[in-house]
Amino acid sequence: MRAAILTLPLCLALAACGGHPSPGDPRGVDRDEVLVQVSASGRTDTRPDEAMFIAGISTIAPTAAAASAGNNQAINRVVTALRGLGVREQDVQTQSITLGRLDYGPNRGRFEAENRIAVRVRDIARAGQAIAATTEAGANVLSGPNLRVGDPEAAGRAAYAQAYRAARARAEAYAQAAGLRIARVLAIRDAGNDQGPPMMAMNMEMADMARAAEPPPVMAGENRSEVRVRVDFALAPQ
Repeated sequence: MRAAILTLPLCLALAACGGHPSPGDPRGVDRDEVLVQVSASGRTDTRPDEAMFIAGISTIAPTAAAASAGNNQAINRVVTALRGLGVREQDVQTQSITLGRLDYGPNRGRFEAENRIAVRVRDIARAGQAIAATTEAGANVLSGPNLRVGDPEAAGRAAYAQAYRAARARAEAYAQAAGLRIARVLAIRDAGNDQGPPMMAMNMEMADMARAAEPPPVMAGENRSEVRVRVDFALAPQ
């Protein structure tokens, strides 16, 4: 009976000392490795291939019904003009419709109706013509254009590859300075991206001027895509 009592504590002690390996480093590095975390960015310049702009109609009338009816007729003329230019139905989208009483200014007591649509022009060379078509059809609210790349993922892939190469080069510099080498890549994290310029606004007075002018020149230029990555490397002895 006494032998059985002594044997049980001995078995538990053996299991605690060497029966199971200790858990590894949660960061993924081995005992003889060093973790280095690197952030880097990559950039590519891509020529935009489409344009997006906002066109709208603001109508003022003595009654809400008259303002709404007049606004509906006017925005339909704008859409018809875009159709005649070859803009497809799926590339015209309603952005906002508002109707309200004016309580200030020379039109106090009258009603204002406004309808804004987003227009996507897939041939950037025709963006100026599309803008002119909307103003000639009566649009008096205009903002844009936003020049962008139709397939931003394709445009950003080269930037991500460049960002990773920059991160690895930095990690190699750390490793060389410490007398180590890159053993493994532990993690790659997308740290975000910034693509294209912000949309620029054109006020109503400029829209009125554009209505009587030639189609405004739209110059594509280039959009810069900048992305950032964070990469974890395991460094090991040479």
